[in-house]
Amino acid sequence: MSPAIVISVGHVTPQHLHFPDPLPLRSGASLRDYTLVYETYGTLNAARDNAVLVCHALNASHHVAGTYAGQERSEGWWDNLVGPGKPLDTRRFFVIGVNNPGSCFGSTGPMHRNPDTSKVYGADFPVVTVEDWVDAQARLLDRLGIERLAAVLGGSLGGMQALDWSMRHPRRVAHCIAVATAPNLSAQNIAFNEVARRAIITDPDFHGGHYYDHGVVPRRGLRVARMIGHITYLSDDSMEAKFGRELRNGHLAYTTQDIEFQIESYLRHQGDKFSDYFDANTYLLITRALDYFDPAREFGGDLVAAFARATCRFLLVSFTTDWRFSPARSREIVKALVDNRAAVSYAEIDAPHGHDAFLLDDPRYHGVLRAAFERVWAER
Repeated sequence: MSPAIVISVGHVTPQHLHFPDPLPLRSGASLRDYTLVYETYGTLNAARDNAVLVCHALNASHHVAGTYAGQERSEGWWDNLVGPGKPLDTRRFFVIGVNNPGSCFGSTGPMHRNPDTSKVYGADFPVVTVEDWVDAQARLLDRLGIERLAAVLGGSLGGMQALDWSMRHPRRVAHCIAVATAPNLSAQNIAFNEVARRAIITDPDFHGGHYYDHGVVPRRGLRVARMIGHITYLSDDSMEAKFGRELRNGHLAYTTQDIEFQIESYLRHQGDKFSDYFDANTYLLITRALDYFDPAREFGGDLVAAFARATCRFLLVSFTTDWRFSPARSREIVKALVDNRAAVSYAEIDAPHGHDAFLLDDPRYHGVLRAAFERVWAER
């Protein structure tokens, strides 16, 4: 099949599945009477062996590719990667994107009503982990009649979910592709998350997480949280190339409170935009799930032992200027897999964009993924 024709998957429609049975959570709590929102692209073949699960990162969702009818600028967050003729070719594969529980994009989360109290969950939504999300995804695949995935793919927090699939459900995954990820967060990463959470929690409009009852949104905290996070997604080189020390108005205003530099304007814009669509309680939940992910913890810190359960083929991809999820963290995973004599490939892309590179159009990166999915297709 020639990859020359590259088009969008077109207009897509989210789908919903309701789950009345409780989902046991790592915390000891459970999530009852919940709904998962998902999208699919391509066609599931008769053998049901061409499914690829795409796991989303912090502020993404089930909307991986395509557009929504009647909505401008509604492209899926990985639309450059998924579609006919693209590296993850939907003429071959049946691609599934699932919105995780606790999110604010349709699946049951803090903005929904607790079936036990009929009140909006708010801060009472149970703490969720990467492992909980993977179990929820597995239940959805059960309902779709998919016993085994041709591949599971994710970047950043999505990469952690892909890795967890290989360990928790090893018989259900043929290939694991984890991009710009890590086996756990460093102390520095946890620190960034904590500062962002405190910005939200100390916003006067937070009201202990029950701001819905007060008809307000802790926008100030969300703005600052997004600004902190966005700095970590970019490299120093990319910031310098895009903004440098350029002044917003071409001259110094000698102010300590107003915007002077273009980088300040950019960060404020990102914060404003984020506070318009993202939920504060969801931000707290998802960053904590990032903090908690540490599969080696159950094995006395031994990552090799953690991956001993995995049986699939792996591809790890990292980017040289990604300082939040550095190549050294990917190499830790690769070493653990090599020590287990697992089938693993590793690509380290010399890209200037920082962590956000996994979302961009670098031809070397896309070439690696295209080759990987050629192998997935051939080895079905």
